[in-house]
Formats: sequence, structure tokens, C-alpha cells
Amino acid sequence: MIVYVLRRLGAGVVVFLSVTALTYALFHARGGDALARHFLPVNASAEQVHRTAGSLGLLRPLHVQYLEWLGDLLHGSLGFSFDSDQSVLGILANRLPVTLSLVVMSLIITIVIGVPLGVLAATRGGVLDRGLQVLTVVVQAVPGYWLALILAIVFGLVLRLVPATGYVPLSVSPTGWFSTMILPALAIALGAVAFVAAQIRGTMLDVLQQDYIRTIRSRGISSRSIVLKHALRNAAPPMLTVLSLQVISLLGGAVIVERIFALPGLGSISVSAGQQGDAPVVLGTVMYMVIVVVVVNLATDVLNGFLNPKVRIR
Repeated sequence: MIVYVLRRLGAGVVVFLSVTALTYALFHARGGDALARHFLPVNASAEQVHRTAGSLGLLRPLHVQYLEWLGDLLHGSLGFSFDSDQSVLGILANRLPVTLSLVVMSLIITIVIGVPLGVLAATRGGVLDRGLQVLTVVVQAVPGYWLALILAIVFGLVLRLVPATGYVPLSVSPTGWFSTMILPALAIALGAVAFVAAQIRGTMLDVLQQDYIRTIRSRGISSRSIVLKHALRNAAPPMLTVLSLQVISLLGGAVIVERIFALPGLGSISVSAGQQGDAPVVLGTVMYMVIVVVVVNLATDVLNGFLNPKVRIR
């Protein structure tokens, strides 16, 4: 098991280096002068632009810049923002809890609603099953930003049940925090609920058709006991994989939703930094998101390894 975990951890390191290096290369593809121009007046001369690019360290070879960034990272630094000259680590540290809490709340909603809905659709069938299939098609066809806007208008502006925009830290007011997070979390989670429910429905149908389930059923064991004690246990590995993929999807959805609901998270600042050409902030944001994805995938692989020993020999 230790060898298996180390192998998966090594794969995560490769993913981290690949994604951050590609992001660095793409962001700097325009050249140092083009990035430096974002921080100068429109009428700045070419000499001023070139001098600013040099002062920001953008004229050195790209691989040298990236290796220096990795070196700073190993020493616990992400550099300084080109725009505000503040520590990138300090800027992002205040925003990471917002994004993580949004993703965690969305994941809880997805699990609490999506998993039982998928199990019920597989075991009960009928109207519930057909309704789930229709819901999956409809929700997947609706853009996430459109759904977020509808929720903000209906529940925030028309009904005034919760604030339409803004953010209240959990340390200031738990109820205020919940009221500002519930709509963004629902906006991200609704699509995930339909997808997870549909995937779990298919997984449960496959498990329930296995020979050992028919054998257990022939012994007179109740359907409830079969589902809870046998079918769910064997369907757990595919369920974990589906949920881990949804964490990645929820993290991506947070980028747009945070902008719509004015949440001070990683998603909103990554968009702003990208528009301003603030490379250190963009790369720091990507780093945090890649780490979350790698940790989630590693945890999923380890849990699957415990649940299914055959996975460890891959």
C-alpha cells in the first residue's frame, strides 16, 4: 500500500509541475514588454516599457524565471504582485478559505441530494427514474452563470431571502456567512447533483444486476438490507471517483460564480489578475487549485485502494 501511495503521489507531483509550467509559458507567451505595458500609462514609450519589464524580471529566459519561482515556492514564497507589490502568499491566503468553503458547501449539497436521489432512482424506478433523466438533460444544458443570475435575482432581489451579492466571514457571523454562501453553492451544486445522481443510478443498476445480489435476494433478505449493506458497499469505489471529478468541476465553476456574487475568493482574483497581467498572482492561484485537485485525487486513489485491493496493482 505504501508503494501504491508513493506512486500516486509521484503522479501528482508530475501533474503539478506540468500544469504550472504550461500556465507560466502561456501567460508569458506575449513577452515581457507586453506584460509590463499593463502597469504603465497608455502613452508610455518603448524604452519605459522595456525598463519596467527588466525591473520585473520579465526579460530573463522563461525557464530561468520558472525555476526561480519553484525555488521561491520551496522556501515558502510565491513572489510579489506586479500590480500592488504585496506578497502573493498574503493576498491569496485571505481568499483561499472563501473558495474552499464554497466548494465544500457545494459538495455537501451534491452528496446529500445527489447520492440518495441516484440510489432511489435505481431501486424504485418509475416516475422518479424518468424524472431524473429529464432533470439531468435540462440542468446540464443550462449554463452555470445563467443559473447563478436567476438565483441571485429571484432569492436575492425579488424575495430578499438572502443577500444577492457580498460576503460575510464565518468568524464575524456564522448566519451571515451562510446566507452569503448558500446561493453561490446552490448555483454550482445543482448541475453536479443531476450528474452525480445519474452516474450513481447507473452504477447501482449494474451492481444490483450482479449474480451475488440475486443470490442474496433469493435467501429472503430484505431489499433495504441488500441496498445498504451490499450494493452500496460495492458501488462505493465508482461513487468516490464520480465525486472526486465533481470537486474539480465545482472548483472550476467557482471562478465564474464568485464574480457574479462578488465573493472575494480565488476565482474572482484570478480573473482580475489575468486581465491586469499580474503573472505572480495568476500562477499562485493556479498553484492552489492544482494542489486541491492533486490532494482530492490522491485521497480518492487511497480510499479506492483500501476498498478494492485490485486497484493497488495498477
